[in-house]
Amino acid sequence: MTTSQDLLGSFNEAEWTESAGEEVVRLPTESLREFAEVAREAGFELLSDVTAVDWLDREPRFDVVVNLVSLQHRLRLRIIVGAGGEEPSVPSLVPVWPGANYAEREVFDMFGITFADHPDLTRILMPDDWEGFPLRRDFATGSVPVQFKGSHKVS
Repeated sequence: MTTSQDLLGSFNEAEWTESAGEEVVRLPTESLREFAEVAREAGFELLSDVTAVDWLDREPRFDVVVNLVSLQHRLRLRIIVGAGGEEPSVPSLVPVWPGANYAEREVFDMFGITFADHPDLTRILMPDDWEGFPLRRDFATGSVPVQFKGSHKVS
């Protein structure tokens, strides 16, 4: 049986594991785009998702998680890279998979992680004037008044 590691060859800095029946590779942040280009060439034609995890009390604080699918090889691959510091950033995958555009914008909007070389890194879910990043673990929770059509005025 062919594995992702067989298709992608050896990246010296890659740490391969398995989770929930899927292959997982943890990479240094600076290797993400190069690894993605090799994965695309090896047959991972579909980037299905880009998301993030906020660990709050460790460094790097964030994990950016990229899920890939190879239809021709019937494989899934999860790529994890760290993003830390005051202004967390990882390379954009839009040059490799144009469909990463909106998923990266969502991660930026919700977590505040920037994607270097992204063509239009602007908010996609929150209003442009929104302050903060709602999915960060240190974001203050509370109520936001919502006015529904035909209901009494919220004060």
